Formats: sequence, C-alpha cells, structure tokens
Amino acid sequence: MAFRRIHHRELPDGSIQKVYPFHISLEGMESTLICRDDEDYDALQKRFYVSAWSNNSIVVADIEMSNHGHLIVLSTDMSQARNVAAAIKKDHSQYLANKYHEHNTLVRSDVKVIYLDTDWYLRNALAYVPRNALDAGVAVGDYKWSSYGAMFSSARTDMSATPVASMTRREKEFLFHTHADLKRVPWKVDIEGRLITASACDHNYAERAFNNDQAFFLKTIGSVNCAEMDFKLVTGPRIRRSDNEFRKTVEELSHKWFNIDISGLSMEMKTRIVPHLYHSYNTSVPQLARCIMLSREDVAGILRIR
Repeated sequence: MAFRRIHHRELPDGSIQKVYPFHISLEGMESTLICRDDEDYDALQKRFYVSAWSNNSIVVADIEMSNHGHLIVLSTDMSQARNVAAAIKKDHSQYLANKYHEHNTLVRSDVKVIYLDTDWYLRNALAYVPRNALDAGVAVGDYKWSSYGAMFSSARTDMSATPVASMTRREKEFLFHTHADLKRVPWKVDIEGRLITASACDHNYAERAFNNDQAFFLKTIGSVNCAEMDFKLVTGPRIRRSDNEFRKTVEELSHKWFNIDISGLSMEMKTRIVPHLYHSYNTSVPQLARCIMLSREDVAGILRIR
C-alpha cells in the first residue's frame, strides 16, 4: 500500500479521524538545562508521550536533549498539535520546579509547531530528529533518549516488559509524573521503568514514510541537510522577518498549497493559510494583514483573537 502522509486512523479517544504530521520543537535557554540527569531525560520523554495522548495525538518520533527536544506527532489540526506543545512546556516546567525548586524555568523558552506539508519535508524531519544525537557527541544508534531504536527493530518483544495499562494508579503517577488517564495506553516499560518507545510511538507510520526500506531511512539520516532543517524547523520560525521577506514566504506557501499567487487566493484559501503562518512563523496580525491583503479585523477574526 502506498504511503499516505495524511490519512484516517484511530486516535487515543477511540475515534477515527483524519490526521496530519507536525513537528514540535521545545527550546530551552542557553543558561538553563531542561534535562540534567537520566531521571530528567526519562521524565521529558514520558511527558512527550503523555501530552500527546492526553491531547488525542500520536507520537511518531522523539528525541530529548539537555536543553531542547524534538517531537513529531499526528494530530487532527494545528490547534491540537499546539495543545500538545503547550502541555509539554507547562508540565515539564512543573516537574523542574518540584525537583529543583526553580520556578518558571521554561517561561521564556519557546515551543514551535510546524506542519510537515510534503512527503520530502516529513522524511527529512524524521531523519533530522535522531541526527540531533550527534550534538551530544553520541552516535545516532547509541543515543538512548530517542525513538530511533523503535524503527526497523527486529527485537521489539521484551518478556520482562510491563504493560502500563496493568499498573495501579499510583504506579502510573510515580513513573509518569502525571494524573492523566493512562488505562488504555498500549505502552510498556522495561525493568528499570523506562518507556519502551517501540510500544508507544507509531514507528509503522515512520517506516512507511521510507517505503519500509531501512537502507532508505539510514541514507536519509546520512544525507539530510541539518542546517537547512534546523532553519526550517527551529531557527527560521523564531526569526522576525521584514515585510518583503515574509511576503516571499507567503508567496512560496501560496504556490505550494494552491499553485497560485497571493493575489489569487480566495477568502477560503486565506482562512486556511493565515493560521498556519501565524503559528509557524514569528509574525503578527498587522504583518499578516499587509502581506496577505486582508484587514487586521479579518485576520484577527480568522485567528479568533479579540
């Protein structure tokens, strides 16, 4: 069966809905680490999965680093993916406050959500995420705080693994630092209480993105332009562009999505493109109004900003 980036599938609440892939980047601050020991990495990884599950989304890939993290999720829309991101930031900040008595640690940190709107973009994001391990001086395959090992794994069954759903409420709260309802999760933990990502992430979706070809996946990891992907997923969305630069971005997206110039966009098309631009780039209502040729009131109305 041909890979479908956008498809219908069952979500955590049991409903079957159309889902889209999104990349979430959690950026810390240069002066503060969001993961300082293995317990912190474990907590952040579990926070990624709990936040996705609680917001009816599915994790495809993840990696946790000392001062940032990356996550690819399947959500029904941008709003749902942003809810996942907001939950991660809020709850991990609370975890750090409880453990280190440092409050508002992530207040000034930034979380960005980017829609992966082409197969190329998705594949390169899936390759870029595990490549971050190299920043820690560790080979991609040896870095334990990512879902890399879940893909194309021939040893996914661990007889000593414990199903999370079978645990008591207190055991779940202790291991996952949450009061969220986890009684339906398919996840398992190993003997040390670490989440087994092969039981939790949708590695099948990621594998299908590479035509179920591990060599294709590894080749993409080796050839991905990390500087380009960092700009697209992490740095670029946080840069404030001039009107001329931002209009070029809008023009490119208009051609990519609708194959027409900005001037040819219908109101329905603008209603689709405005939320994406607002949440994916460092922009404002006035700039959007200028560059997409709408009134500020129309833009605010589309974004439901009062």
